[in-house]
Amino acid sequence: MFVQRNRNLINAAKQLRKNMTKQERHLWYDFLRSYPVKIYKQRSIRNYIVDFYCAAAGIVIEIDGKQHQIDEIYENDTERDSVLNELGIDVLRFTNKEVDEHFENVCAEIDRVIMLKIGSPPFKGESCQRS
Repeated sequence: MFVQRNRNLINAAKQLRKNMTKQERHLWYDFLRSYPVKIYKQRSIRNYIVDFYCAAAGIVIEIDGKQHQIDEIYENDTERDSVLNELGIDVLRFTNKEVDEHFENVCAEIDRVIMLKIGSPPFKGESCQRS
C-alpha cells in the first residue's frame, strides 16, 4: 500500500529515529528490524509521524507512554487513528508497560495481524524473545 509521505516532516522523523524511546528501541532491534516483511520506523504519513509502518500489511504500530492517557493527547490519537483508517491503515497500539512486561505477546500480536492481512504463515523467528 503506497501512502504519500509528508516531506515537511522528514527531518522531524529523522530526529525521532535517533531518539527512540527505550520501548521503541526494544521492539525495533529485538523484533521488527529482522521481521521478514519490511517495516519502517518513524515514518511520516500525511501530517503525522507514526512509530512503525508496515506498508505491505497496511498497519501502523504505536507504542504509547503515559502521556497518551491525558485527555487531549488521547483525543489527538483518536483523530489520528481515524485519518489513518480512512487511508486504509489499521493502527495497533501498545503501551510501554506491555512492551516491558509482555514483549512476547506484543510480538505475537503484531505477527498475527500482519500475517492475517497479507495471508502468510506466522513468523517463528527467535527475534521475539526478550533480550
